[in-house]
Formats: sequence, C-alpha cells, structure tokens
Amino acid sequence: MQHSGRIWYNIPIMKWTKSLIQTLRENPGDAEIDSHKLLIRAGLARKVAGGLYAYLPLGMRSLRKIQQIVREEMDRAGALEIVSPILQPAELWRTTGRWDTMGPNMFKLRDRGEHEFALGPTAEEVFTDLAKSLISSYRQLPVTIYQIQWKFRDETRPRFGLMRSKEFLMKDAYSFDVDADGADKSYWNMYHAYERIYERCGLKAVPVQADGGDMGDSMTHEFHVLADAGEDGIAFCEGCGYAANLEKAERRVAPRADADCPAYEEVHTPGAKTIDQVAAFMGLPGSAFVKSLIYSADGKPVMVCVEGDRDVNDVKLKRFLGAKKVELADFETVLRASGANAGSVGPVKPADASLRIVCDIALKGAKGRIVGANKDDYHLKNVDLARDCNIADADFADLVIAKEGDICAKCGKPMAIKRGIEVGQVFKLGTKYSAAFNAVYKNDKLEDHVMIMGCYGVGVSRTLQAVIEQSHDKDGIVWPASVAPYQVVVENLDPDKEEVTKIADDLESALEAAGIDVIVDDRAERPGVKFKDADLIGFPVRVVVGAKGLANGGVEIKRRCDDKSKMQIVAPDAALEAIKALLGDPAVRT
Repeated sequence: MQHSGRIWYNIPIMKWTKSLIQTLRENPGDAEIDSHKLLIRAGLARKVAGGLYAYLPLGMRSLRKIQQIVREEMDRAGALEIVSPILQPAELWRTTGRWDTMGPNMFKLRDRGEHEFALGPTAEEVFTDLAKSLISSYRQLPVTIYQIQWKFRDETRPRFGLMRSKEFLMKDAYSFDVDADGADKSYWNMYHAYERIYERCGLKAVPVQADGGDMGDSMTHEFHVLADAGEDGIAFCEGCGYAANLEKAERRVAPRADADCPAYEEVHTPGAKTIDQVAAFMGLPGSAFVKSLIYSADGKPVMVCVEGDRDVNDVKLKRFLGAKKVELADFETVLRASGANAGSVGPVKPADASLRIVCDIALKGAKGRIVGANKDDYHLKNVDLARDCNIADADFADLVIAKEGDICAKCGKPMAIKRGIEVGQVFKLGTKYSAAFNAVYKNDKLEDHVMIMGCYGVGVSRTLQAVIEQSHDKDGIVWPASVAPYQVVVENLDPDKEEVTKIADDLESALEAAGIDVIVDDRAERPGVKFKDADLIGFPVRVVVGAKGLANGGVEIKRRCDDKSKMQIVAPDAALEAIKALLGDPAVRT
C-alpha cells in the first residue's frame, strides 16, 4: 500500500511481546528528578555507566521523531545538512587556543601514531575550517550548515539522566555571512526556527537573554523549559516580558539616601569570618554589611564589594573588568593585597594602596556600613564608602546575581526567579573563529573579508527528557503525540481469542494506513497491569479491545491527559475516526 509518499511492503503489526519493552515498578536509586525516574521506569533508556545511557526501542522512536522535527525546521530555514567527524584533530583546536582553555571537560586521546585528537564537545573549529575550504566568494553567502551528531564532555558530576551526561545528541548549526546585517538576519532566522521546533515538540520553551561567555558576543538567547528541577535560574518580569538567565539578568537600583554617620571605628569580632557569623555576633542583618572579596582578574588582584546579603556574579564581573579569566584569589594573594585573611577583608585602606576596588551599584552612596578592617578578627562600623574608601565612580556596576523582587531594568517592576532546563541556544559569534582560521571571502572588488559567523545548538537528547519533565503526572509520562514513541496503544485484553485479536489487528492496520503510530499490547497480562504500563509510558490514546467490551457494543477509547477525560465506547468500524479526532485535540497533538 502507499502512504505519505512512501511505499510500505508487508509491514508487520507491532506487538508488545516483540518490542523489548520492559517497565519498572520502582524508581531507580540514582534518579533525583521525575523525568529521570520516568525515563528509566518507562523503558526508554538504561544506564550503562555514570553519564552514559543506552537508548532502548521506545526511547529511540521518540528521539528519532525529535530529530526529524529539528531536521525539517532546519531545512525549512534554508540550512544545509552535513555530518562532521566526532573525532577531531588537536590542530584545529590549537588554532583557536581552545585545546588548552577547554580544560578537563574535553576528552583527549592519541592514535597509534601519537597524533592528538578530541572527542568533539562542539564543532566550531571543524565547521569553520570546512567553510574556509568550501567558500571563496560573496556569491556563496549567506549559508548555514548543520549536523545532528553525538557530542562528548567529561562532566565532573553527571546527573539528572540525559540532562547532564557525558555523551549527548546535539544539533549544531553555523551561519556564515558577508556582514553584520546579514548575520543578524541569519540569527533571527534560526531563532524563529527554534520557536517552531519546540512548539512542534509540545514544549513550552521560553527564550531568555544570556551571556555569550567565551562563545560569542553580546547577542545570545537560551531556550528554557520551565521546571522546578531546572538547574538554571531565570529572571522574569511579568510587566514587560523581560527574561534573562541569572548570569545576564540586569536590575535597576534606586539612588540611596543614607543618613550621615560618625567616623568609623574598630569592632573586635573574634572567630567571625562569614557574613552570617559577623551578623550573628553583632545582632544585625546581613544587609548592614559589605561583603568584600579578593579576585584574580587575568592574574591581577582586584577587590569586589557587594551588599552582605548578595552574591557576586562572576560572569558580570568578568564582563565589567574585560578580563579573560576571573577567579577567587588564593590565600597568599588575599593576605598580600588586603593585609588580612579572608573574612576580615574590607575596602578601607587595604595593604596594597594601589589595589583596584569595584563595587556593586547598590553600594554607591552607602553610609553607616560594616566592613572588614583588613586586620584579622576585626571589622569597622560606621563606614561611608565615598568618604572612607578610594573607589572611582566608574568602578560601580551591576555585579550581583539577580534575586526575587529585584527591579526590572526595562520597566521598573519586580522580577520573579524561576527554574529552567536549557534545551537550546543561539549565538552571534562575529569573527572569533573565522578570523582565527582566516576564513575569508572575496567581495565584488576581489577584496578579502572575514566571514561573520553565528552558532546555534539544540540539545536533542536533552529535549527528549525535557518533554517528560514538563509533561507528566503521578501515573507516568503524558506525551505530546508529535514525539510519543507510539501515538496509540491497542490493548488486546483477550489475545487468545481469534475474534478479539482480528479486530485489534485490523484496527492497527487501519491506523497505520492513516499515518498513526500504533502498538498492540498482546501480552497475556491482567488488564490492570496493561493499563498501568500504558499510563506509565504515556501513549496519547489508549484503545481497549476485549470480548466483554465487544459484547457490550464496541471498543473503549480514552486519551491520556491530565484532565482524565472520560472513556468513550464506539463500534469497531468507527474507532479510526474517533481516534483521529482525539489526536487532533491540541491537548494531545501539536
């Protein structure tokens, strides 16, 4: 028979007994979040080692559907598919300097000829080198190329199943343009393709502003699936729709109007090192203190001051300082710069008079603060930062991690903090990689110009688990039909009876002919066991065919969704249309 443009030759009916489906009643001991538990319990995957999973037949079906959605939307956006090697030569990574800067997250190895390679954690170097070899003229631009390929990262702590694993499936795409305007068009083209991808996968994915870090310039968005189990914090403003991850989230701070204070004086604070300890010792809230930390910025010490109840945002600090590397200084550097050990450091007369002091904007105009005295076991009270400290006006900036209730920098309303699972990101790379590889094109005057690049990633395997995390209930997974392993399960309650089996098999054939994925549960199990497994795996529609039901007028049809919709009974010859109607419901189909 012919179906959807493809010829089908004697396709066998998919039977549960032949499908290698094995569900579990108990949660795996190492699973911490619901989606990880359900991934294993529903028979989608099995753990092989820490951060490594085997995808079982059900999991592969969903994974392939997600891949196909991604592929269709990339093709629709005009991107061209290729595939590059997982094993990447060290020379490419040395061209950009990332062979050394990627650190221990990169799997490195040597072949028998002692040549160095990496198991690709990403593919900017490979794709830029390819573009250099393939593109020579402006007439070939713009172009976007992509692949769906396995990536490898030696995670320090693999966790949450497919969310943070050592091996994962990723769609990565790279755009090449003649100028910044063209790069903008490519960026937003991919951005909108991502919106379509996640919508088709049945995901509510929210685009949020992010920091480009070492990957790109200031323009980048992450796509997050909101979930309590998310590892990433996201600041949201209900007033204007502003959304950014906590590395990027900006806030508005009202000018201070602190009262004048007397001259500062020392307070002996024996054994009190942390803000909590000093606050408890003095009986004051953390907000009354200034937290002072010594950082090393590209090897040079700098003191960073924030309010006592706030935390330094290392990403904002790095961006503000224009540094390549920012980290907390070692003990010797702290002592040399301030004159005291950590816990007694402060901005008033540090040992190194030339030490640069930068402060969070909320401290501009602060008076009556309590700070470290740069003398072990002592603090200073009644400190006026403008009067008593050597801090330049230009050294006040937004340097803290945003928190609940901070004021939105765009509209002035309070922001909320939610948790998200990152499933994709789009970057504007500029010439970071193309310049390193001398990836140039000739314009109409035969002049050489460096190509402008963008980079776009979708976590395909992570998206699989993100769907489960966002769409489940107490009984199991609630799949959107677009990515469900099978859209329909036909429960044959009497597989030993020829009439029942024929109706179940005929219905399966009719559904397949209509382009609907279906599996027949032909196990000799009690109905309750079959129904529990169907709910656990989360097939969007369940059809029950049994001798008793047929004697009473037909087959039972029920959709799998949170509102626990009522069962309907229809004649066998009306079942196909009833199922198609259910799958057309937005609640189960995207």
